[in-house]
Amino acid sequence: MKNPKYDMITVLGATAGGKTSFAVNLALRLNAEIISADSRQVYRNMDIGTGKDLEEYTVNGEKIPYHLTDIIDAGEKYNVYRYQADFLKVYNEIKKENKFPILSGGTGMYIEAVLKAYKLINVPKNPELISKLDNKSDKELSEILKKNKTLHNISDTSSRKRLIRAVEIALFYDENKNIDFDYPKINSLIVQIKFDRDSRRNRITRRLKERLQNGMIEEVEMLIKNGIPKETLIYYGLEYKFITMYLSGQLSYNEMFEKLNTAIHQFSKRQLTWFRKMERNGFDIKKIDGFLPAEQKVDLALSWLQN
Repeated sequence: MKNPKYDMITVLGATAGGKTSFAVNLALRLNAEIISADSRQVYRNMDIGTGKDLEEYTVNGEKIPYHLTDIIDAGEKYNVYRYQADFLKVYNEIKKENKFPILSGGTGMYIEAVLKAYKLINVPKNPELISKLDNKSDKELSEILKKNKTLHNISDTSSRKRLIRAVEIALFYDENKNIDFDYPKINSLIVQIKFDRDSRRNRITRRLKERLQNGMIEEVEMLIKNGIPKETLIYYGLEYKFITMYLSGQLSYNEMFEKLNTAIHQFSKRQLTWFRKMERNGFDIKKIDGFLPAEQKVDLALSWLQN
């Protein structure tokens, strides 16, 4: 496709929403490459639980290139700052090859960090400052945070520890105004695959059962055997949290399934809430009915891309 209106297509949606299949079929038609926007698919050997579905990237014997999947070892810590830098490197490489990038995933913070060109840096921890901030009340910390208008800060302030970290970052920004925070503005067509509530719930539960039957428990067992601390797996949440609890004897199989199924449904709701917030903040997200045939979905996206 010559001279498209957009620099990129972003495919987003809730878990179990068919994003990968759609992105792959779209990439096939566009001669494009896919960049993952999933905070857990970056980890190697965490395949079934994170829903990598790598077999879907091969269509009729043709492999669709994909990026930012399997880039670090399980057990390492990854964050939105690292993702933003990794994304930009891959994005520029794809553009240099005259290919078209497709950003696909369900981690709203990663997607927004790219599309809103958040100006992020890797702020080092300052133990002395943290100690001083810890003596302040939550109200005082919030007031300090409000005064810093220099840069956008997306730190989660839902706990005191995170509030202190947000203030630490804000103060670092304020004291280092000469640092280059530039990040390119990318004009992206944004497409959301949508299913009605009942269909979405059924898809989530059905997929969970399939993954449990196809080796997800064994995957977690192998991670533990390979030395990944159970606390780290619990930190990763969802499948890794509840299966680790089951393997540790804290939950029965039925308890694990019910709690995990509920947690994934709640996660799906949070994803949709994030995407609605993006729309309220000015993003134009075009919707595609998840039940449309694959070819019609792609045709619809391509029509938006050209118009």
